[in-house]
Amino acid sequence: MFVKICGMTSAEDALMAAGLGADAVGFVFAPSSRQVTPGRVRSIVERMPTNILPVGVFRNEARERVVEITNRTGIRAVQLHGNESPEETHWISQRVPAVIRGVPAGSRAMVEHESFGKVRFLIDGPAPGSGETFDWNILRETPINRQFILAGGLNPENIVEAILAVNPWGVDAVTGVEERPGVKDASLVRQFIVNARSVPRSQTDVPRSLSDNWEDTSL
Repeated sequence: MFVKICGMTSAEDALMAAGLGADAVGFVFAPSSRQVTPGRVRSIVERMPTNILPVGVFRNEARERVVEITNRTGIRAVQLHGNESPEETHWISQRVPAVIRGVPAGSRAMVEHESFGKVRFLIDGPAPGSGETFDWNILRETPINRQFILAGGLNPENIVEAILAVNPWGVDAVTGVEERPGVKDASLVRQFIVNARSVPRSQTDVPRSLSDNWEDTSL
């Protein structure tokens, strides 16, 4: 199970999550209580182990700005979490190492996911970062024909139920592993990762690496 811990604001928390077994850490560049500057992210990324994927989260940012920040900070994946069109997503995906397209469950973008091309999808609730879950039955009623990362109110208590319900390729936690907005709780991060990895996969196991096969939607 691929595990991403998002909303990092300090090197201490990012390194802690990496040490506890996270595959990726996320930095929010969009307006948020967890927003960080490109300069801070660059200083954190420089200290991260190379096997950890640093992800930058953007919302309705100018596409040129997304690429510029990616190059300046050293992040290796871009998460587009706004109203970015398939055309904008494709333009950005040609200029950065990897793209995650974050969409609300049941949204038009989720239903029409094939128009976004070969990018990884993240399915979230209607209010990202709120700590609220959504009805996972939506993903049973409107399945998508690619593996996805599940987000939206996930925490150590509900992660096993969530994985068993929708069998995601990966999971993403923010509020559910925090002491307060932007400050992670090491015990919650540890338990979230342990619980997420405790669930036997119901599909053929797939690599957690996001290198060569990142854009292979057949995974």
